[in-house]
Amino acid sequence: MTNWVGRSAAEIAAAVREKRAAPAEVVAEHLARIERLDGRVGAFRTVRAEAALAEADEVAARGDLSGLPLAGVPVAVKDNLAVRGESCRVGSAATPDTPAEQDHVTVARLRAAGAVVVGLTNVPELCVFGTTEGVYGTARNPWDTTRTAGGSSGGSAAAVAAGLVPIALGNDGMGSLRIPAANCGLVTIKPGHGVVPAGIGDGDWFGMSENGPLATTVEDARLMLSVLADTEVVRGRETATRTIAVSVRSPLAGVAVSKPYAAATRDAARLLAGAGHRVRRADPPYPVSLGVTALRHWSAGTAVDAAGLDPRRLARRTRAHAAVGRRFLDGVRTSTQRERLRRRLEPFFAEYDVLLTPALARRSPQAGPWHERGWLRNVLANTGYSPMTPPWNLTGWPAMAVPFGTLPSGAPCAVQLVGRPGSEADLLDLAERIETLHPWRRTAGL
Repeated sequence: MTNWVGRSAAEIAAAVREKRAAPAEVVAEHLARIERLDGRVGAFRTVRAEAALAEADEVAARGDLSGLPLAGVPVAVKDNLAVRGESCRVGSAATPDTPAEQDHVTVARLRAAGAVVVGLTNVPELCVFGTTEGVYGTARNPWDTTRTAGGSSGGSAAAVAAGLVPIALGNDGMGSLRIPAANCGLVTIKPGHGVVPAGIGDGDWFGMSENGPLATTVEDARLMLSVLADTEVVRGRETATRTIAVSVRSPLAGVAVSKPYAAATRDAARLLAGAGHRVRRADPPYPVSLGVTALRHWSAGTAVDAAGLDPRRLARRTRAHAAVGRRFLDGVRTSTQRERLRRRLEPFFAEYDVLLTPALARRSPQAGPWHERGWLRNVLANTGYSPMTPPWNLTGWPAMAVPFGTLPSGAPCAVQLVGRPGSEADLLDLAERIETLHPWRRTAGL
């Protein structure tokens, strides 16, 4: 029997389309790995073993699979997106345990492409923080299980990095795809606003949240993004010469980037310069007020999502974050700060095609009961290790995390690529060039 665990989504789908593999066989192998390893990783809130095998048989029964780009591919879904027949708990005891009547549009697109949903993944309560733990479990980094997988798409990232599924669906409101991807050695792209349907929570955190893929290869990230966007994200400019700005400066005042992440960024810059790109050292003109702007929008989004939930059933960090956000709600709703930030940064991106930065400032915090700790301690831990991601949710521009090198602990390191609106294909091409020149280990050896 061929072992399909550890294969890419593109490889699996090709094998299923060509009748070299049966969807049920592929799904069963991944379910067996989940059963064996997820107790150590904590990726899943719920596993749909029987339902997934039934859905795999339904895929096979379609007959002609030639038009299914994800034929038979097991996929995990972040537990803030509706999956028909399953409850959507968003990491909280305060949410209703009511099965969804229909799939979220992104889940529906994955299923229409032939993917099989094997389970829903753990998130921090209401997807607020950059560590994933709570009443449904703790998602750990498969490369170093003493550390958090990150958040808020931590369970999805852990599932892919542990080889429990080849791809997973997550979303990103302040870095919630890029943070766990960087921790876990994965490729992800937060698409620009409007590329993929959002429909996350109650208002998408004022339009800052975007759905996107978590994968082990750029090819799989491109493939999944094409399905989610319902349009092919074409390859073709991998060898085009680009002007790349390199910055290791934190966007948030008072937060420093550690040596391993700064070194990885400089090494990636040298790699791209050697590949013929025009690489320049240049810092974006981040405003001093950026940290305050990010906190106002971040907390106000939580206040909206927490409205109507029983506060007695929320963790104290969530209650505090929502309380802070309620003070900012009216101001955020009428604010022009995001538009001013875009105008401030547009001349920089007129000069440079791509911005290369560290994906994180330092390695992720220790895994533990962060949901039982105070609000300020959580906020300081989050901003201290992940200051690089929020600006690009505020602007609504595309940004990627790409594995690059390793930390002293042996866990993956990563860089971030940022582009102007509409540059998703260009970012993926550049990431693919990095992958070709500096390949990474795809799955943690658990």
